[in-house]
Amino acid sequence: MKYQTLRPFPPHFLWGASTSAYQVEGAWNEDGKGPSVIDARTHYPEGTADYRAASDHYHRYREDVALFAEIGFKAYRFSIAWTRVIPDGDGEVNPAGLDYYRRLIDELLSRGIEPVVTLYHFDLPQALQARGGWANRATVDAFERYARIVFEAFGESIKYWLTINEQNMMILHGAALGTLDTQLENPRRDLYQQNHNMLVAQARVIDLLHQMHPAAKIGPAPNISLIYPASARPEDVMAAFNYNAIRNWLYLDMAVWGRYNSLVWRYLEERGWTPVFSPGDREVLESARPDFIAFNYYTSQTVEASRGDGQDEVARAGDQHMKSGEDGVHRGAGNPFLPKNAFGWEIDPVGFRNTLRALWDRYQLPLIVTENGLGAFDRLDDDGQVRDPYRIDYLRRHIEQLQLAITDGVAVFGYMPWSAIDLISTHQGCSKRYGFIYVNRDEFDLKDMRRIGKQSAGWYRQVIASNGLDFYDPLRDNTVG
Repeated sequence: MKYQTLRPFPPHFLWGASTSAYQVEGAWNEDGKGPSVIDARTHYPEGTADYRAASDHYHRYREDVALFAEIGFKAYRFSIAWTRVIPDGDGEVNPAGLDYYRRLIDELLSRGIEPVVTLYHFDLPQALQARGGWANRATVDAFERYARIVFEAFGESIKYWLTINEQNMMILHGAALGTLDTQLENPRRDLYQQNHNMLVAQARVIDLLHQMHPAAKIGPAPNISLIYPASARPEDVMAAFNYNAIRNWLYLDMAVWGRYNSLVWRYLEERGWTPVFSPGDREVLESARPDFIAFNYYTSQTVEASRGDGQDEVARAGDQHMKSGEDGVHRGAGNPFLPKNAFGWEIDPVGFRNTLRALWDRYQLPLIVTENGLGAFDRLDDDGQVRDPYRIDYLRRHIEQLQLAITDGVAVFGYMPWSAIDLISTHQGCSKRYGFIYVNRDEFDLKDMRRIGKQSAGWYRQVIASNGLDFYDPLRDNTVG
């Protein structure tokens, strides 16, 4: 649909960017922090850095927040490391951890930047993992207690909370993200029990925040990628319907409506993966009502019908944005109409608009985009500049489609691309850079970790300053920092 006049971005729109604790903070064992499942890893993709130093945001947060303010961020989405607050997940509280986040939050607020806080971003305390992780119901209780502690500490300062980052990726790509236990007799059944327990935990903390701080708002934060059929062939359309339900709607139908998607429940029954409900689960799931939906979008995906040849499934340890399939359900397919980035991800700005429309049409809850971005091999030039016109082009095209979605009638109140500053990527270490701010380090050489605003930082500054009215010209003087 084309329009003669586009709607402007809403007043007080939350322009900003995102990070996660384990990917940016460093200081992995300082000031009483306990080990997370990330810290306990012994193997990383060959040639990539670990997370021990990351971007050293823990020690340099004031410098970083000053740069965020220079760009003009209205909001900054970050996660709290559970193990900084409770080192073993359910034992003694670590005052130094709470103090760090208090100082970070105060620094943001002093510069007019709204903190948007994720409770859990992949980094489960290792002590809880050793006792069964999310498959153990005690972890649900521990998560609720952890949430209560941070709500008590920061609830008067934080307006927007996110529950669990990309829960769907932890289930669909458990081998890559550390939630799949291959030693079990039925690891996929265990994964969907973990999933159920996380859904219950999420519902509990949504209710808890509403009880403790009625003026605050909270929502889920899945990765939503609209699924296209490879053709108009009815079997391909059905395959897309299948994967949309399994990848997307399972997580949001439960978060918003408190019930399992009916097609997904049949899928679980067929495979013997249905989770066990504990007493009271159904009531808890039905009672929770999120205030908004946060979601991460990088690209769409395309599928075709299962061929029934036993070859539909691809390795699940791979990147979550590459093709995936499951025998008898769908088969991953490429989209010949989309270009790809350097890492093989298809680039689909129009799919962003399609996804926004689908979410609004299905759930009618306000939306906030909490990740969207382009990873690339950015280079520090001899003149001390980092020129990333490819990132500007990617973000510009997505912001353009975001405004079109708003013009379509979709209620969106914020856009926080990944990432505010270079960090350690899940798959390609620090070489795969997403940030508006360059961190001067290599995979195994920390150098001076100097911060350098990229060309995209100056461009994003003009986008924010104009509230999205000026995002077309990347050729101006775009220097920050």
